[in-house]
Amino acid sequence: MEKTAEKLEQVKNEISKVFIGQHKLVENALITLIAGGHLLVEGVPGLGKTLLVRALAKAIGGDSKRIQFTPDLMPSDITGNIMLDPAKGKFITRKGPVFTNFLIADEINRAPAKTQAALFEAMQEFQVSLDGESHSLPNPFMVLATQNPFEHEGTYPLPDAQKDRFLMKVIADYPSIEEEKTIVTEVLNGSTGAELSIEGVKTILNTKAFTEIKNLAASLRTDPLVIDYAVRMAAATRDTPAVENGAGPRGSLALIRCARARALLDGRDFTLPDDVKAVASVVLAHRLTLSAESELEGLSTNYVIENIIQKIEAPKGITNEE
Repeated sequence: MEKTAEKLEQVKNEISKVFIGQHKLVENALITLIAGGHLLVEGVPGLGKTLLVRALAKAIGGDSKRIQFTPDLMPSDITGNIMLDPAKGKFITRKGPVFTNFLIADEINRAPAKTQAALFEAMQEFQVSLDGESHSLPNPFMVLATQNPFEHEGTYPLPDAQKDRFLMKVIADYPSIEEEKTIVTEVLNGSTGAELSIEGVKTILNTKAFTEIKNLAASLRTDPLVIDYAVRMAAATRDTPAVENGAGPRGSLALIRCARARALLDGRDFTLPDDVKAVASVVLAHRLTLSAESELEGLSTNYVIENIIQKIEAPKGITNEE
């Protein structure tokens, strides 16, 4: 456990070489990957969202491909298609960029819903169907997506079904003054570039080691009381007047998966209620649909989740004993 936690700390340190500050954001992103889920990073342009996911992919190792989502992007540009090879006189399968370990979906909400839907099967079933034939994706396979707030011009809101397939949604915020000075100094240090290069990021793990870490996280002990706590928290989102549609069972599962990953990051082989509480907002908020009245009042899904956390009593006396 300690060696694994040390390795993961090295991964965080490598990412911090190019993504300065926002340590909680980096930690949550790493939790998502350890839990074997997909990550959605939201923020206004220019905050280094793409830089973060590229650095994550490089530090963990494995093959990565990037797709720039645009309004004219077609589903086949993501998944691939069946095409005629004139030289051979037969149809062949052209696999798209989705066949990779880490798919970087840049500005995913700049493409219309039908193109975004091309990722549904890949994100849920870890396979792609082409001309009626299923093709398995590499292991591990993860989508690291960035999006601008959908109020921005030229963006489309993600379908609810797709948002639910992201294990966690994190927000990239503006850096502090000191962090921004560090960024500017580092970027302009003998360079004419607009951001730090990921060339200095070392690959700490390979795909086999990363898969072993994911399996280790999945084997961590979770007390039934912690599971009960997570389920009660997800269920509370369905009984809140401010919410039109709450989180389903996938939300409860996501809470436990992320809680186990957080425990592993902390070097523990058991989960605590605090692990569930720490990831609740970033795991559940994007799965909720507020009522029209709540939106008019200016409420946010994060505000609703924070209220639920305060109301749901956490179990006490959870220890590392069997």
